[in-house]
Amino acid sequence: MDGFTAIPRTWSRRARARPTQRQYNRVMSQRQRVVVGLSGGVDSAVAAALLADAGYDVHALFMRNWDEDEDGYCTAAADLQDARRVCDELGLPLHAVSFAAEYRERVFAHFLDELRAGRTPNPDVACNREIKFGVCFEHARRLGADWFATGHYARVEVVEGRARLLRAADPAKDQSYFLHTVPNAQLARTLFPIGHLTKSEVRRIAHERALPVHDKRDSTGICFIGERPFAEFLASYLPAQPGPIETVDGRPVGRHRGLMYYTLGQRQGLRLGGLKGAEEAPWYVAAKDLGRNVLVVTQRSDDPRLTSRTFVTEAAHWISGAPPATEFRAGVKVRYRQADQPCTVTVLPDGRCRVHTDAPQRAVTPGQSAVFYDREACLGGAVIHDTVPLAAPAAAVG
Repeated sequence: MDGFTAIPRTWSRRARARPTQRQYNRVMSQRQRVVVGLSGGVDSAVAAALLADAGYDVHALFMRNWDEDEDGYCTAAADLQDARRVCDELGLPLHAVSFAAEYRERVFAHFLDELRAGRTPNPDVACNREIKFGVCFEHARRLGADWFATGHYARVEVVEGRARLLRAADPAKDQSYFLHTVPNAQLARTLFPIGHLTKSEVRRIAHERALPVHDKRDSTGICFIGERPFAEFLASYLPAQPGPIETVDGRPVGRHRGLMYYTLGQRQGLRLGGLKGAEEAPWYVAAKDLGRNVLVVTQRSDDPRLTSRTFVTEAAHWISGAPPATEFRAGVKVRYRQADQPCTVTVLPDGRCRVHTDAPQRAVTPGQSAVFYDREACLGGAVIHDTVPLAAPAAAVG
């Protein structure tokens, strides 16, 4: 199975001759039920429409992952209204449920812990594993779902009961990177109805179907932060600890707001322009010294302290349940939207991976995910734990 499979449509709500109630009940009892995660956006709306067209018994599930706030940044209430309008248009039942408590415990708490440790976490990866394909998937099963579906841009192929996670047809929208930790059993019961489409095709379908969200702007950023200022939001949970900013040779050049607000390679927001004796060139974050609470910066975008070819991950998750071999060639992404980087992966006895890329990589960031690919197939991935900068000896890590 690649994408999703249409089942015979023996009855349509748009057919001229309405069936009798008895005929309707018999047909409905034979149809496979799909619970589709409906976010209120265009992607999940088109996914729901395509599933209904394919003849499935479609139920929509709207999940709220963050408590409502009063400052206008949370869009959950408006998104729920959009989901209701989509369901009204498509004639689908809508279920609404809150997973806010689970999200805080399983995703947000880990997010804060990683920031305290000076790392740069990716909560979207954890949200997919713990919430969308965790508690939400189980809730869908309790609703009688034979299948779970989402509006992700990805594809699944099931062979002999085992799932393969494949890239989406639209490389600019592919989201397999964020799905690499979803368990195989969940993937094998999941449909990605828009994985074979481009974003422009999804918009066109939404417009042709007169879906009320056809021109809704795509959401961006971390879901629980929304459009609010990142520093302002974090200050409510993690007290800022300002400290010195130093160059790579130890010269003080300014003050930082708190190490949690910065990531490796960052250029914007350093407020270091016009320093006496410094070149008129951008500054970049080269390192974070947690022990001294110092932010280390450089004016070289290719600084060897910021560049590496070797890094070590935490224990990896493999889509198939096991790595291809203890050592193998693959393409790796160390950040979303990056092109695959050819590399050699060595799986260590404890499940961690040592990755050596063919070409130097800039700003490989602990806390982010390294995701491995074999052409169209996503093999799995892991959180980056540590790197070996080109300026450091090769024995420093692993």
